[in-house]
Amino acid sequence: MKLRENRVRDDVIPVLRPVGGDEEIASIAESIRSGWWGKGPKVSQFEKEFAEMVGAKYAIAITSNTAGLDLLLKAKGIKDCDVINPTMSFMTTAMVPLWNNCTSNIVDVREDDLNICPEDVKRNLKPNTKAVIAVNYAGVPAPIDEIREFYDGFIIEDCAHSCYTPGAGSKGDAAVWSFQAVKTMPCGDGGMITTDDKELYEKLVPMTWLGISSTYSRTKKDGLTGRPGYSWDYDVSEIGYKAYMIDLTAAICLEQMKKLDKHLERRRHIQALYNVMLQQHIRTPAWSETVQHYSARVPAENRSHMIDYLGKKKIHTGVHYKPLHQHSIFKDSRACPVADKEWLKLITLPCHPAMTDEDIDYVIYWVREYFSEMKHTYVTDDYIIHHGAIVEERN
Repeated sequence: MKLRENRVRDDVIPVLRPVGGDEEIASIAESIRSGWWGKGPKVSQFEKEFAEMVGAKYAIAITSNTAGLDLLLKAKGIKDCDVINPTMSFMTTAMVPLWNNCTSNIVDVREDDLNICPEDVKRNLKPNTKAVIAVNYAGVPAPIDEIREFYDGFIIEDCAHSCYTPGAGSKGDAAVWSFQAVKTMPCGDGGMITTDDKELYEKLVPMTWLGISSTYSRTKKDGLTGRPGYSWDYDVSEIGYKAYMIDLTAAICLEQMKKLDKHLERRRHIQALYNVMLQQHIRTPAWSETVQHYSARVPAENRSHMIDYLGKKKIHTGVHYKPLHQHSIFKDSRACPVADKEWLKLITLPCHPAMTDEDIDYVIYWVREYFSEMKHTYVTDDYIIHHGAIVEERN
C-alpha cells in the first residue's frame, strides 16, 4: 500500500456507520404493502435463517440485546442474587442485573484481548452467584470454556460484537445478539436470543408478548372463515413483557444477512491494513472475525491529544469502553487493575464497510503523521510542547 500526502478533507470519516441500500428499502416496502407491520412472516423467516447461520436449535427475535439479557434472567428466575459481568462492556451488561434486584458483580478483564478474566471470576464467585454474563469483546470469543472448569451455573454469552464470529453463541447456556444501528448486521435496533434448551425457549416465547403464546388456534374456528385461525380466546398464566421484533425490522435484518459476509470481509481487510501499516505506532488489537470496533492502544498520555488531533483532520474516533466499575452508579465496586490501566490507552479507529480505499489510506496517513510529529512533542496535563515551545494549553 503506497501512502500519498493527504490534505485535510471537508467531510468526516465516522468511527462507526451502518450500510444499507435499495434492497432494505424494497424489503420494508414489501412488508408495508403486505399489511404485516407487526410480528409476522418475516420475523419467523429471520428467526429460522439466523438459527441456521449460528448453529442454534432455537432463535427468538426481540427488540434489543438489552431486552434479551433481561428476559433470560427473568426466565431463569434470577433475582435477588449475584450476577458476574466484565467491566469492559457497554452499560447494558451491568444495568440489567440491577433491574432484577441483583448485585452487578463487576470483574476484571484479560490484558491481551480485554475479555472477561476467568481467574477474576473465580476469585469473586459468591455462594449466591446465579449467572455469569460473558461478552465477546470486539468480536473475540470470551474464554467461557475456562469458566466452565470451575462454574456450573447459568452462563449468558453476549454476542453483541460477534455477529458472526464462527462458533459464537455456542458456549453459553444461551446467547444474546445485537442488530443495533452500528453493529455488524444493523437494522436500527433489534436483537436475538439463541439457545439449544427447548424448555428455556418455550418459556421465553410468551414472555416476549405479555405472556401470550399465540392467538392462532388449530381447534377454534375463525368466525369469518369457519377455519382454524385467529382466536381472541387465549389465556395468560404468567407475567410477560412486550419485546418481540416486528416485520418492518426483520425486513432490514434479512437483507443485511445477505450482505454480512461481504461486510465482514471489508472489516477484516481494514483491520489487516491497520495492523500492517500502523504496527510500529500502535498496539494492534487481538484479531477479530467481525471487527465490531478496532480498538488500538497508544500511550495513555497521548490518547486524548491523539483524539483531538485526528478530529481536526475530520477523523472521528471513540473509546470502547470506560470501565463499568468507574461509573458513579458502581462507585462501590472493587478496583479492576488491568482495565484501570488499559482503558486509558484505548482509541477506536474508523472501521466499517462504508469506508473506501481512500478513507482507509487517509486514516493511516494521519495516524502515522501524528506519531511522526510526536517525536518532537511532549504532552503534559497542562501543555503540549513542540520543539521546546508551548504550542497549546490543555486547561
